Amino acid sequence: MTQEEVKHIALLARIGLSDEEVTKYGKDLSTVLAWFEQLVEADTSQVAPIGHITGRSDVARTDRVVQAAREVRDGIVADFPEQKGGYLKVRSVF
Repeated sequence: MTQEEVKHIALLARIGLSDEEVTKYGKDLSTVLAWFEQLVEADTSQVAPIGHITGRSDVARTDRVVQAAREVRDGIVADFPEQKGGYLKVRSVF
């Protein structure tokens, strides 16, 4: 893995790396990617595909609305920085 690729990954992850760390992580990431290359060589033609290691399927809880106690709700609303039109307003993500 090149130093430019490591720096790009660090930028995407929003972490700062020194030049020594770029070199170290470049070697480490190259080693990990080499292990994945070995997996390509494994014969999996006789292995059945699975979606989950437990064998469970369609395990989900039912969604239901549960009203919080009034004092809990009031405490949350009081701690919120801004409200608009009866809604709690949050900063834009994008």
